Amino acid sequence: MRAAARAKRLGPPRRRQPPAQPEAESKPVKAHAPLSSVLKSFKVRLAGGPPLAPTAKAFKSYAEICASILRLCRDTAAAAASAPAASSSDLRLALSLHAYALRSGLTADVSVASHLLTVYAAFACAADRDRVFGDCVAAGAASSFTYDFMVRQYVKAGDVASARRLFDEMPERSVVSYTTMVDALMKRGSVRDAVELYHQCPLRSVPFFTAMIAGFVRNELHKDALGVFHEMLSCSVSPNEITLLCVIMACIGAGGFDLAMSVVGLAMKSSLFEKNLGMRNCLITLYLRKGDTSVARKVFDEMEVRDVVSWTALLDVYAELGDLDGARQVLDAMPERNEVSWGTLIARHEQKGNAEEALNLYSQMLDDGCTPNISCFSSVLSACASLQDLRTGTRIHVHTLKMGCSSNVFVSSALIDMYCKCKKLSDAQRIFHSLPQKNIVCWNSLISGYSYNAKMVEADELFKKMPSRNAASWNSIISGYAQNRQFVDALNFFHAMLASGQIPGEITFSSVLLACANLCSLQMGKMTHAKIINLGIKENVFVGTALIDMYAKSGDLESSKRIFYEMPKRNGIAWTAMIQGLAENGLAKESIMLFEDMMAAGIAPNEYTFLAILFACSHSGLLEHAIRYFETMQEYGISPKVKHYTCMVDVLARAGCLTEAEDLLMTIQSKAEANSWAALLSACNIYRNKEIGERAAKRLHELDKDNTAGYVVLSNMYASCGKWKDAAETRVLMKGINLKKDGGCSWVQIRGQYQAFFSWDTKHPLLLDTYEMLDLLKWELTA
Repeated sequence: MRAAARAKRLGPPRRRQPPAQPEAESKPVKAHAPLSSVLKSFKVRLAGGPPLAPTAKAFKSYAEICASILRLCRDTAAAAASAPAASSSDLRLALSLHAYALRSGLTADVSVASHLLTVYAAFACAADRDRVFGDCVAAGAASSFTYDFMVRQYVKAGDVASARRLFDEMPERSVVSYTTMVDALMKRGSVRDAVELYHQCPLRSVPFFTAMIAGFVRNELHKDALGVFHEMLSCSVSPNEITLLCVIMACIGAGGFDLAMSVVGLAMKSSLFEKNLGMRNCLITLYLRKGDTSVARKVFDEMEVRDVVSWTALLDVYAELGDLDGARQVLDAMPERNEVSWGTLIARHEQKGNAEEALNLYSQMLDDGCTPNISCFSSVLSACASLQDLRTGTRIHVHTLKMGCSSNVFVSSALIDMYCKCKKLSDAQRIFHSLPQKNIVCWNSLISGYSYNAKMVEADELFKKMPSRNAASWNSIISGYAQNRQFVDALNFFHAMLASGQIPGEITFSSVLLACANLCSLQMGKMTHAKIINLGIKENVFVGTALIDMYAKSGDLESSKRIFYEMPKRNGIAWTAMIQGLAENGLAKESIMLFEDMMAAGIAPNEYTFLAILFACSHSGLLEHAIRYFETMQEYGISPKVKHYTCMVDVLARAGCLTEAEDLLMTIQSKAEANSWAALLSACNIYRNKEIGERAAKRLHELDKDNTAGYVVLSNMYASCGKWKDAAETRVLMKGINLKKDGGCSWVQIRGQYQAFFSWDTKHPLLLDTYEMLDLLKWELTA
């Protein structure tokens, strides 16, 4: 009777269309009255609850009613910001409806459960959302949409780990969840995990391919992005405008400008170019990277509608031309500026070596109310590393923590580099080990940091632990050994790199040639030169400069000069290397002539060029030339550094002007280094000037107490002046403070292997064989 009365009160169920599935993008249900009125109209009908033993049709009707009201609740959540009071009221109604659904068992319906999830997500009730999802899974009401929705929610909240954990637990994965996870992993820099999911996905859609292509572009793996695009076309999947935009950016990054123009033609053919502002913005960037800056400006001027991206692209045009002042004028003229606009200018200043201006722009950006993005943080942290500005770098680190992006692999890599450059290895190590996901850039940053701080044992251990290596990894360890003057180890790692199949690049060869130059290994240098020719990078200005230096240091000046004059382009560094090479080989006059040719060619010398020419004058006794060039430095706006003063002291001392050399050092006492006084002391030994020599030795001892050269030279000077007692006392003083003269070292290359021999060495494995051979040579010489 009760069931009949309830059925009579409710009336027969009305026929209605089935509710739109949550998976599809459907138009929201329009409420002609406020939600509270709609819910009130349903209260009478729902007051009695469903029948005790409802039919499937009746239960479905109740579920549809509940889902419809929940959908209305979700739609009103959009007005939460403008009407918080109404939003709070609507949330209470949704909670009441949830309680009714629990009491009546309607939560077992997939549609009701799905709409409860979307409602709580819309009202940012994460705990209730997760509870509903747990109930869905327990009751078996979790659909593919439910899992996909929760994966998106976790990713949206930045909890990629929870999203991946849920993704792995899904009974059946859809292409939507694959797309969500690939996009999230790529944004986090976990390229390997994203590629693994890409190969696992059985179904491929346009968003899925686009997410993969965009992820590769974001991680600067442009060739891989183009490979995915080719696979997309082979699967007969038509790209959309977002896909084509990402492909054009991949072409630009890979240097495939012809292919990029073909993609632009495809966009124009499919009518995507005319109606898409992003396409025109991308075209500006394309012409800019091709070097057609005038055409890029023309595209901008012809645009009827421009957005902040258009203005930023124009700003980049001026920055690419090196006109940073013009780029700043564009920034000031922009009707709207965002973090990309500021970040572009900051990055350009940092790349041009204007680190201080990059930090100033960062401060102005914050004052302008813009929030830095990941790229901006990376650039400004690199500027702090260049300046070794630990205080500003730490402040920016705090900012990244507040923004929640300190764990991003690119920001973390920049932080590791900054702390290493600022001699804070412990902080760099802590950041590295705290990262939940480490990409290859993080590993390379810490290896480079160890190398920078002369911690090659730690760098070697970390290199061996790397899960994978790229060319930058090998470059980091090879250049680290070369910079720390462990040249044999640098060459050994170079051979290991070749054995691994990794192709060396310009940076690799620069470090290898530096090692060959310092080992005077002409044979190894020529072999390296041959490999450079085979790889077709001999015309690179940096590789050419390294070859010039290697041949010059190995005594093969003809080869050095031939490479110099055959270079298609010569920058100031190449000229300096050749000037230095001539000077080191005693050809001071040729070095001076080349320096004059350099200035006549309109190439401004830098401080290293002047150091090279002063070195030439010093070792050839050209005092007048040295004085003139020293004064010329001021004309180029170069302030003399300590090494320049050391060269001038050496020139004066070698010319016998000991008093003038001492007076020059006394005028720059705050800048003088130990080598300056050592040069003066050496000259005093030659000219037997005991008075100035003693003063020089005293200053040398004050600046460098562990320097044995000063004591040795002073002892020799006393001996040359007949002051045997003073010479003996100096030697006794050395023993009293436990100082020893550094032993000499010789290198011998035998069948490609380098053997080092030190004086007083008693641990060399071939020590006995060496002395036996010396005894045999002595016997043959005296026989």
